[in-house]
Amino acid sequence: MITPDNFIDTLMHGSKEDIYNQMSPELKDTLTLEQFKASADSFLEGVNSWDPVVEVNLNNLSEHSWRDETGTKGIQAYFTEEHQIAGLLIQPLERHEETDKKLTKTEFQFPVKGEWFVFWGGNDVMSNYHYAHETQRYALDIVRTQENSSYQGEATANENYYAFGEPLYAAADGKVVEIKNDIPDNTPGVMNAEEPAGNFVVIDHGSGEYSITAHIKEGSVAVKKGDKVKQGDLIGELGNSGNSSEAHLHFQVSDGPDLFTSRSLQIRWADPSQVLTRGNVFQGLPE
Repeated sequence: MITPDNFIDTLMHGSKEDIYNQMSPELKDTLTLEQFKASADSFLEGVNSWDPVVEVNLNNLSEHSWRDETGTKGIQAYFTEEHQIAGLLIQPLERHEETDKKLTKTEFQFPVKGEWFVFWGGNDVMSNYHYAHETQRYALDIVRTQENSSYQGEATANENYYAFGEPLYAAADGKVVEIKNDIPDNTPGVMNAEEPAGNFVVIDHGSGEYSITAHIKEGSVAVKKGDKVKQGDLIGELGNSGNSSEAHLHFQVSDGPDLFTSRSLQIRWADPSQVLTRGNVFQGLPE
């Protein structure tokens, strides 16, 4: 049986057919065995070793990611509880070291209280799919979890997600420059591509730095355009509006107020000891 522990060794030195045979029917529908072998052989050429990067167990899926010794290639594999390989991605990796190291002038607190799980975050596309896009490169997607799950009961009810309805706070002092408050929350699993950010609050913190808090619950935005806010002021409740498959917080800081035309900035956090990369748990504001 192919497991996360022997996957890389099997891919490098063993039977790729064994890996293919363990793929889910849905994954097999996307490529043939011959296509998988050819793609893998080409991708693995010149690679000597792999280092583990991400290990995440959430909502009955186990995700494992590895990066080659040069940092230029990555592999992601998803395993179900029934040991099927439900997803497999091999991809080149690109780094943006200059902006990775350049932090905001403003020091931000986490805009939530309590313990949270980083669903997407980090400085490569395996940890953070936003990283491929300059406008969202350092964005975070954050959920609440209990016992390796982001929800309990029926997965199609927003109220069953631990993050849904949680209060959101201003991450630093500033002035509210834009809001949206009338986008309906999605049924989990159904996304609204026409209003990608859903309901949101944009705050100008000065120094050309704007925080963008997105996917807010419909009707819950607690501030209006022009309001001056202090760090820790309530600004709304977390929801599932916009291009969102389940209740989660999308948070980023940009060099302009528009999510889709401004450049994402690496955030200077007040507590630099917490590492906000995929799979990590962090502590927000005191409850």
